Amino acid sequence: MKINIITIPEEGLSVQFSLVGALLPGLSAETRQAAFTLEKVDVTGSIRRYRQSLFFTGHLDTELKTTCARCLEEAQLSVQVDFRYTLLPAPGAGKDEIELQTEDLEIAHYDGEIIDLDPLIAEQVLLQIPMKILCRESCRGLCLQCGTNLNLGGCDCSKDVIDPRWAGLKSIKM
Repeated sequence: MKINIITIPEEGLSVQFSLVGALLPGLSAETRQAAFTLEKVDVTGSIRRYRQSLFFTGHLDTELKTTCARCLEEAQLSVQVDFRYTLLPAPGAGKDEIELQTEDLEIAHYDGEIIDLDPLIAEQVLLQIPMKILCRESCRGLCLQCGTNLNLGGCDCSKDVIDPRWAGLKSIKM
């Protein structure tokens, strides 16, 4: 969603919009298909302006579909998060590199009179995805020997099989 900063009244501007997953910037089709699918993101929020600084507070709500990290079945992750950004005019070229502080992570920059909120929303979606998504907390995963989904039933594989790479450690006495 693009907003002209001149149209933001002194009391602020309420925004409510939805983004379709294919329209999220920074998320290529290959990335989304390999990692997750995202139907749409619902966003509500408000933007206030003080001189050239903009203050954006918002809430996003979406649902990701991906594969479970343990059993490879479909898993869904509901994402609901409140966030805020301070948008400042882009610094001039030629600035030296500086180390970011924690408070700098909520700062974004804009050029001209138009701000685009879509990259900020995409960033928030990516920040909320955990490293390992499970279909459910009690997921038992796959059998290491035959590949049977242990959530659907057991298998007859021996549980005492030792990986030959670690077999030498069995002879060590404590």
